[in-house]
Amino acid sequence: MNHPSVLIVSDDTEFARAVAARWQSERYVPGITIVTSDVWLATSNAGHGLTIVGPVRDGKRSSILAGVIAAPGEAALCATDEKDIPSIHAEHPYLLLVPMQDGWVETLILLSTEALRRVDAVARAQHAERQMIASQNHATLGRYMLDMRPSVNNALTSVLGNADLLLLEPGQVPAGSREQIQAIHTMALRLNEIMQRFSSLAAEMRLGEKESQAETEPISNSLVGRS
Repeated sequence: MNHPSVLIVSDDTEFARAVAARWQSERYVPGITIVTSDVWLATSNAGHGLTIVGPVRDGKRSSILAGVIAAPGEAALCATDEKDIPSIHAEHPYLLLVPMQDGWVETLILLSTEALRRVDAVARAQHAERQMIASQNHATLGRYMLDMRPSVNNALTSVLGNADLLLLEPGQVPAGSREQIQAIHTMALRLNEIMQRFSSLAAEMRLGEKESQAETEPISNSLVGRS
């Protein structure tokens, strides 16, 4: 698991100190930022994998919890007195709540660790999905280039042939135009070289696929035979 950061929002310094100190004994210690309700803003939890809301001044907990829960892709947890749990649960039914009774620090750390694992798993899954989409887009572009390669080669052959004919008859072309035709001829040669390299790369990829299939077929056949 990566080492995501944790934001602790509390006006109780002992609460924040107890949580931070207990986390130091864990194998994975996240970066911990501690803010009071006066300093906290709706954007304060941005970039943190988990926000823990502890005891805060009267009237501020509801708005803080609403802002914390609204943050996409992040986890939220609230530690509070047991008597306040029903009202908080009614307002935020999906919020993780930890009653501050005997052993509450241990419970909070356990739930926080699991929440961070889930956040990390979701982030990894989203990253893998983005990579898959990018790979699919690249594959589509590659197939299109392969399909268009004959047409591009034909067009380049025509451009090079006509440029050669014009350059072989200097009397038929003005001096200024001759330089432009020479530039066109040079650029067409470069494009042709790029297409040749692309063709060589495509051939190498096809050869690699055939070799990979040849290596995996005996293994597949042996597994089928055993079954």
